[in-house]
Parts: sequence; C-alpha cells; structure tokens
Amino acid sequence: MQLNEARIAELLKPFLADNAPTPDSLSADQLKYISMYIDILLHWNERINLTAVREPEEIVTRHFGESIFAARHLFPSTDDSLGKSIHVIDVGSGAGFPGLPVRIWAPQIRLTLIESNQKKATFLRETVRKLGLDHVDVFTGRAESLSGPRADVVTLRAVERFETILSVAADLVGPQGRLAVLVGAGQVGKARELAPALLWGAPISLPLSSERRVIIGVKNQAG
Repeated sequence: MQLNEARIAELLKPFLADNAPTPDSLSADQLKYISMYIDILLHWNERINLTAVREPEEIVTRHFGESIFAARHLFPSTDDSLGKSIHVIDVGSGAGFPGLPVRIWAPQIRLTLIESNQKKATFLRETVRKLGLDHVDVFTGRAESLSGPRADVVTLRAVERFETILSVAADLVGPQGRLAVLVGAGQVGKARELAPALLWGAPISLPLSSERRVIIGVKNQAG
C-alpha cells in the first residue's frame, strides 16, 4: 500500500496539534521527503530487518510521528538562516529515527547518525543520498568511539541496552546542550537516575499513545 502525501499529512496531524510554538503543518517539500523515505524504508526492509512495523500507515504514526513530535519540542524555530550552526547526534539510529525526521523538520542542523550495524549504516547513507540531504554524516561504530566536539543536541530512541547507552549518550552532550530521549513511561525514572548531570524537564506524552514519552534534559554545567 503506497501512501500519498495528503494521507501522510493527515496521519501526522495529531503530532502537530499541541501547543508547542511551532508550525502546525509540514511543507510540501517535507512531505515529499517523508514519502520518499517511506518508499526507501519499505524496499530495504524486505532485505534487512530495519523495523518490525510493516504497515505504511503505522510507520508514519509510530516512527515519523514520534520523531517529528520530538523535533518540534527541540526546535520551535525551523529558520535555516543559522547556517547549520547546531550539531545534532542521533545515537543508535537504526532505520534513522528520530534523527532523519529531525533533520527534515529542522534544516538548520548538522546531523551525525551513529549506527554500529554495517547494513543499517549503508541504508542510512543511501537514504541520505536519495533524499539529497546535506550536512548529514553516518558514523559506523559504537557511540563510545565517536571523537570530536560534543553536540548541541543528542537524541536517543528505543534502543537495546538502554541502561548502558543512556550514559554514553549523555556524555556526548556539550555544555548547555540537550539530550532528548523517547521512552516508555516506565523508563522515565530510570533515565533521570542514569543521567543525573542533566536537568530534566517534565516528560511529555506522545500523541496516540498512553505509554510513550519524550523527556529532555539540559547539561547545565561547564563540564
């Protein structure tokens, strides 16, 4: 089943309807990117296991909806005049969520996708190439091995070894930077416990789910 862009827009409405100070709709270009991304994902998912979600409409709501929702709370302004001055690292990118939808939402960012699985990293590079997204790098390796400056924003979603990887993700956050985690409600307390150096905001409930949350922490110390 192929989704047209009007149907994608309709499915994403609940994720754009809260009171966040952001646009309440996606542009034609953004919808085109998402439509192309879905086609690439479905094609590759026949060969390698990128996502257990197989239905296109559920892919839109579960993967793109959650990612766009998080992006709106991280980047209320999507002004591209900043010249790629914001560096975002997505840890354990897998099929590219939430990192690539965040980049589609916020064109002003530079994005590094971290994925240790070679086949998934190849998928990410192919998706970036076909979508024509600039300032997106794919690091094939473990997050602990990434060198270079710390990030303004780090994102993390539904990865294995959550308790291990959360502290690694927190270490990638620069001074005054933010860590955004998409988790189940039962993991919110654990996130706070594992990354005490961050000042955590209240968890934000995701639309269409009683269990899913976005929680954002700020590293407010100089180290």
